[in-house]
Amino acid sequence: MDVKMEKKIKHYSSYHKTLLVGEGDFSFSLCLAKAFGSASNMVATSLDSKESLVRNYSRASTNLNELENLGCTIVHEVDAHTMGEHPLLQMKSFDRIVFNFPHAGFVYFEHTSWQIHLHQGLVRGFLKSAKKILSNGGEIHLTHKTAHPFSKWEIVELAKEVELFLDEEVPFLIWDYPGYINRRGSGYNCEGTFPIGACSTFKFSK
Repeated sequence: MDVKMEKKIKHYSSYHKTLLVGEGDFSFSLCLAKAFGSASNMVATSLDSKESLVRNYSRASTNLNELENLGCTIVHEVDAHTMGEHPLLQMKSFDRIVFNFPHAGFVYFEHTSWQIHLHQGLVRGFLKSAKKILSNGGEIHLTHKTAHPFSKWEIVELAKEVELFLDEEVPFLIWDYPGYINRRGSGYNCEGTFPIGACSTFKFSK
């Protein structure tokens, strides 16, 4: 029996069934897939349609093709709030569910209570939905800025609301993920990057 050797990058293993949520140009998914040498255990999703991705991100088409060649399942137009009901996801469970830098879009100024409320709604809905398709012993990873005003999102408290528990908070360093480029993902400059600054990956479990 041919058993493939486990390959790892930071918190992620080629043995994990991994779901990536809210991908921008799919550069994070591709980073993991290249590290593993295969994406057969990965499902990568975007809120955007494929047409919108290719139009908005210059590297999207190339990244998607590389992922497909590595065996990744790619699903577009997946809402983080209802992803567990998607026909391609509802019968699955995942060891790792990953959402990097969730953002509800640029509606109000970032520091206002209205904008923070929108962000909290996005995160709360994601955590509630992710919990339903998380395997026993699995982890939900949410990477988020920790400086003001982003600290006011109160990520850990939102998780407690849906009975998820913080296992660990670890600093997120973008250079740990070769090829990953964080995208704004919304507005006229959606392909632009944003300063990450102080940020962490929060690991939650049931």
